[in-house]
Amino acid sequence: MSKKIVHIVGTGTIGEPLIGLLCDYKEQLGIDQVSFHKNTPLKDDRSKVYSLLKRGARIAVNEDKISGFKELGIESDLESEEAISRASVVIDCTPSGIGARNKESFYKKFSNEVKGFIAQGSEDGFGMKYARGINDNIMKGNLENQFIQVVSCNTHNISCITNTIAINDSGSDNLKEGRFMCIRRANDTSQAGSFIAAPSVGSHDSETFGSHHAKDSYDLFSTLGYDLNMFSSAMKVNSQYMHVLWFYLKTKEPLTLNDVKDRLQNNDLVAMTSKNMTSTVFSFGRDHGHYGRILNQTVVVEQSLHVKNNHEVYGFCFTPQDGNSILSSISATEHFLYPHSFEDKVQCLSELFFDEI
Repeated sequence: MSKKIVHIVGTGTIGEPLIGLLCDYKEQLGIDQVSFHKNTPLKDDRSKVYSLLKRGARIAVNEDKISGFKELGIESDLESEEAISRASVVIDCTPSGIGARNKESFYKKFSNEVKGFIAQGSEDGFGMKYARGINDNIMKGNLENQFIQVVSCNTHNISCITNTIAINDSGSDNLKEGRFMCIRRANDTSQAGSFIAAPSVGSHDSETFGSHHAKDSYDLFSTLGYDLNMFSSAMKVNSQYMHVLWFYLKTKEPLTLNDVKDRLQNNDLVAMTSKNMTSTVFSFGRDHGHYGRILNQTVVVEQSLHVKNNHEVYGFCFTPQDGNSILSSISATEHFLYPHSFEDKVQCLSELFFDEI
């Protein structure tokens, strides 16, 4: 039986914690080996690479970069394309746009050897959109979708809130409209650039959906045959903590505030909190999460929930950094490795979910 090897391309805000999580839960997830590709030999990243190697991961580098890594004291006997060809699953965690280029340049070349390829975030056209807890039924036993796009962290949040409150118990026709405001952090605490000095508003690039967040969520639900009325706006604020999502959902069937709370509390992918500041929720994740990440899809501020006229639901919630994308990436990985039992395999991570924050 061939070894089950997972190869991660990129060691950024998603790649690094994903590699660490796969290494730490390798046995429970049924993975034999974890490898990762590091593109550039940087002294600032040496400590990170050492830590990942210590956890049991194996590094792959481009042939022309081997000497550069050796100068940093990092030895590699695995070349980049070789690492892709020997993998069972490849997870691309590179910045936006690079994953699509990698698909054309490398991944298609090895599509006969590799079971599946997974990309992160807004990589439209890479493959079928996926989020844990939304369209898992399509993944079950379906081996035709070799290329999977794990949607962005804010798209996870929008989709989870919409599905849990408006759709899950009543069907897609129950959602009359969904309106969302994504208040995004400027950059991650691990990133040195892209910070902004003041809040900056975004544009509505889509006439139908506004910002790409509602469009991506719509496309995700469309894999289930749903045709939803969704619109989003986005802005950035000068913070490094967490994204904030304001939502408005209008439903066909009446519901009460207690109904909303019950639906949210019954979803193990939703965490509830009475904290109303991103800093205190972020701090909880830093102290109690794996690699500082909260793997829940969303963190709902309980006292912000409001129901008007028995049909209109308002509220605020926080987007758990990149934790929700990491969970979906692992779930998709297990789908390729264990297509008939991937949901059972992923349950080993349930200890990392929080009911309350």
